[in-house]
Amino acid sequence: MPTISVNRDSLFAALGKTYSDDEFQDLCFEFGLELDEVTTEKQMLIKEQGDQACSASGVSEDVLYRIDIPANRYDLLCLEGLVNGLLVFLGKKSPPKYKLDKYEDCYSLHLTPATAQIRPYAVAAVLKNVSFTKESYDSFIDLQDKLHQNICRKRTLVAIGTHDLDTIKGPFVYDALPPSDIKFKALNQQKEMTATELMELYSSHPQLKQYLGIIRDSPVYPVIKDKNGVILSMPPIINGDHSKITLNTKNVFIECTATDLNKATVVLDTLVCMFSVYCGKTYTAQQCKVFAPDGTYQLYPELKHRRETINVDKANSYIGIQENGDKLAELLNRMCLPTVHQDSVLSVEVPPTRRDVIHACDLYEDIAIAFGYNNIPRRPSTVVTCGAQTRANKLTEQLRQECAHAGYTEALTFTLCSREDVATKLGRHIEDVAAVHISNPKTLEFQVVRTLLLPGLLKTLAANKKMPLPLKIFEISDVVLKDDGAETGATNERRLCALYCGRAAGFQFVHGLLDRVMALLTTPCSRVGYWLRQAEDPAYFPGRCAEVLLRDTVIGKIGVIHPNVLTAFELTNPCSALEITIEPFL
Repeated sequence: MPTISVNRDSLFAALGKTYSDDEFQDLCFEFGLELDEVTTEKQMLIKEQGDQACSASGVSEDVLYRIDIPANRYDLLCLEGLVNGLLVFLGKKSPPKYKLDKYEDCYSLHLTPATAQIRPYAVAAVLKNVSFTKESYDSFIDLQDKLHQNICRKRTLVAIGTHDLDTIKGPFVYDALPPSDIKFKALNQQKEMTATELMELYSSHPQLKQYLGIIRDSPVYPVIKDKNGVILSMPPIINGDHSKITLNTKNVFIECTATDLNKATVVLDTLVCMFSVYCGKTYTAQQCKVFAPDGTYQLYPELKHRRETINVDKANSYIGIQENGDKLAELLNRMCLPTVHQDSVLSVEVPPTRRDVIHACDLYEDIAIAFGYNNIPRRPSTVVTCGAQTRANKLTEQLRQECAHAGYTEALTFTLCSREDVATKLGRHIEDVAAVHISNPKTLEFQVVRTLLLPGLLKTLAANKKMPLPLKIFEISDVVLKDDGAETGATNERRLCALYCGRAAGFQFVHGLLDRVMALLTTPCSRVGYWLRQAEDPAYFPGRCAEVLLRDTVIGKIGVIHPNVLTAFELTNPCSALEITIEPFL
């Protein structure tokens, strides 16, 4: 699901109320969203690029909320849509009514027959008398990027172009030309280049290189030109510099070229609805005539409002509640779905922003969200089942309870970690670690799948330095090890890891936990049960590390953590650790 970053102060100002982090998290949960993280731009940059990003100039330290948005809620992918949805949900405003201004022939878009070879569809719209601020301008650009990554499938289905209408002359032409016949000044470039030169230039561009393959092998490339032959864009790669929008832009021409016409109309409607709030006529957009190669035309954006009807009794039955029709209509109104109740039937108006509503089930879901899933009465299942836990999960639950009884607090850590976490920080080389690597990691923190539980617990300790000592934590979960003999190339292994942190190393505490676990597993401390054998491991202090053997098979390690490892994880107090696999006990 996509994640958006919104400035906390701007969000609260738009909502007209200041929330604590916990209060806003509760509001998100009630609305069907999730507050994923509270961070800053600087912290995000450090995660992605490392500590060297600290020295970057112009990096904001304003608090950002990172919010997980359902993949089908395109209307919530920007601050404007999120604020509108929350205000309607809270009952502070009514759902907006989106209107269309009459088209003007000078803003029409004409498709040539050649476009059928590459991207056969296009739609367009105009926003008049727009008032951009720095924040709304950034949000406008960011929404386009979110749509490109989401519904547009990385521009393969739809590519969006936005242009300063006052710098160009309509009517406009959408054409497809050989690369050698295309020459223009691309966005933020200093000189004109041919399409071939641009493709070469952007082959090493960190963001644009991923889109080149969409059209690279085609004999023709798509272009949009104005009346005077000025090239506005070469979708889906780059816009022209001549018509770029700025903070001073007052009139915006939006064009979307596509291989899927339905997706293009959804994208155009979403952009128009979200940012028509800044137009001279609020929530109003101007239509454009889009002429097909055969001379027929269609008006865009459509901004269609349609009616759906659902039965009150069915809605109550499916959700598991008992509410009257007026109450259900009120709940749907809170979800930006204007509803009228009459004769046990709910007549729901689905606005153009809610293209995710395609069936009555979607309306039932919105009623349940507005009602609150936690408020739905629990009832016994009417289905006869014979399910049971797997052996691994049953043993895991039993051991979790016993570790907690021994005074340890359970931690839940990330399955993905950095290469440094499983190698460098533990005194190993990554080449010697049987780790499964992520082919395209988004950040430096999530590069490999963990091969040990220990690094996650050490990071948990580092994040809880203010807690009183001693700290005793544990985790029972899976690690993933590279295995060429497995069908998938890797195998999961269930492990138990415990960590003690205090003023002294406290080796006896983790040793005591090991004895307790083995006693519960009816495994005696002997050569026919479990025993310890001295070992050397760069993660542990020399002479204070031992292998745990079950009969003659090594199942883990126990020892005092090496000071270099503690320093690498930014810890100052000594620690002892135990990590064993529980697979042999299944």
